[in-house]
Order: sequence, then structure tokens, then C-alpha cells
Amino acid sequence: MNTKSKKILSEIKSYFIITLGLLCYVLAWTIFIIPNNMVGGGVTGISAIIKYWTGFEVGYSYFIINAGLLLVALKVLGRSFGVKTVFAIVVTSAFFKVVPGLIPPTFIQEFAVNNGPMLCAIFGGALSGLGMALTFAEGSSTGGTDIVALMINKYRSVSPGKVIVILDMIIITSSLILPSDATWGYKFAIVIYGFIMSAVLSFTLDMFLSGSKQSVQILIFSKQYDVIADRITEETGRGVTVLNSRGWYTKEEGKVAVVIVRKNESNHILRIVKEVDKSAFLSVGSVMGVYGKGFEQIKK
Repeated sequence: MNTKSKKILSEIKSYFIITLGLLCYVLAWTIFIIPNNMVGGGVTGISAIIKYWTGFEVGYSYFIINAGLLLVALKVLGRSFGVKTVFAIVVTSAFFKVVPGLIPPTFIQEFAVNNGPMLCAIFGGALSGLGMALTFAEGSSTGGTDIVALMINKYRSVSPGKVIVILDMIIITSSLILPSDATWGYKFAIVIYGFIMSAVLSFTLDMFLSGSKQSVQILIFSKQYDVIADRITEETGRGVTVLNSRGWYTKEEGKVAVVIVRKNESNHILRIVKEVDKSAFLSVGSVMGVYGKGFEQIKK
């Protein structure tokens, strides 16, 4: 398989994962959050408030608000969002239109609503957090408050994370002024559930992303270092550095192969070493951060 074919398959895989993540995100809102009249953060939270107030469908308002934000962002930030963010916004809007009609109301009632708003807030937050993590991990974004945060960050020295948290708190709290026949006690409870859901979402998102981005450094001491290095390069696409070494006990000169990979790739490296040289000595250590091609980019 040539390089072009690999790149095409990689892009197809990336868009598939993004679509799966967006489906998880929409399912969380469709099954757990909206049926309990709960409010979360972001543009989806605003869209939910509009739905509770006017009956206007979430998919439509989600698309309209994000489209407006994208137009402003393109002027303020330039073309920095790329096709994947636009793809995510369009697909999420479509899912909000289609998915609710595919899930029987009795299933939602028995599976989610009957178990109480607390469990729905937890499960809804976890599932939407997982969906966002899958999307973010592939270099996309769900738009919304992410865009607002980046625009503010361009002109003010405020971290995007803080902006998103503040905006989410404002959106969730604004449900208190939503015209309804509900008591103030019920309204305050909805706000508390919204905060719980957002906290679970944030925790799930951070856990997933930190786990998927964690890297390890592997030192391989073997006389067959060249064979191992060739296989690692060919099979994983990762670079290998070979260093000169000298064993102080044996006073023998040798070579050490050094490779840095994602944690989830380490098993493949260990398997290669075991197949080539069962007597090889290895040292595997976690690293705090890796910057460069194939890893993270240094941010200004």
C-alpha cells in the first residue's frame, strides 16, 4: 500500500471516529438530558433552552447559532478551524434531527427518565464527554463556546478553558429565568443537575484525552538493535534513535535503540522486541510531554 492510500485510509478512519463521537454526544442529549428538561453548557445547552421555551428543534437552533459563530470566527481568527469542525457541526445538527425519531419514547422513559435525574445527569455527562473526547482527539471541534473562547483569547490574556467554564455556568444558570409553571425549587434542582452533568463531562473529557495523549520512552538494549529498529520504523512509522553505549560491568561497547511512542502503541513495540530478541533488556518510562512531528505541537 502506497503513502497516498495510507493517507486516504487514515482520513476515512478519522472521520469515522469523529462521526462516532458525535453520535455518542447526540445520544447523551437525546436519551438522558433533554427528556429530563436538563440544561448543559455550550450551544447545545442554549438550543435546549430554546426548545423548552419555544419548542423549536435543537438541530435547527444548534446549526444556526454555530453557523453564525463560524462566520464571525473566520473573520476574527482566519481559516484555522478547517473542514473537520464544519463537518462536525453539520453532522451533529443532522443527528439531532434524525436520532430522536429512531429511539422509541418508551425506551427513553424506562432506560433513563424512570431512573431519576441524578443518574441521567451522570450518564449523560459521561457519554457526551466521551463523544467530545473522540471528536477532539481527531483534531475536530463541536464548535459553540470553543469558538467564542478562542476569539476572546486572541484579544485578552484569558485561557480558553476559563472562558468555556464561565460561559457554561452562565448558560446553565440562565435556565432559572426560563418562563414555565415549575416551582423555584425545581428550577434550582435543574441548575444543580446541569452543574453535575458538566462536571462529569469535563472529568470524562480530561481522562480520555490525557490517556490517549500519554507517551512513553522505551530504551532497548539488544545486539540485534538494527533489526528491531528497522521493524519498528516499518511497522509503526515511528522514528528510532540509536545511541552508543558501554556496559560498565562487562566493559563492552554496544548500542541502545530509543523510541518514543503513544502509550497505546507500546505493546506493539514490546511484541517486536520479543519476536526479534527474547534476551533483550528494556526500560519503559512515562514522559511528561512530547513535542514534534507525530506528537504535540509547541503552542505560542
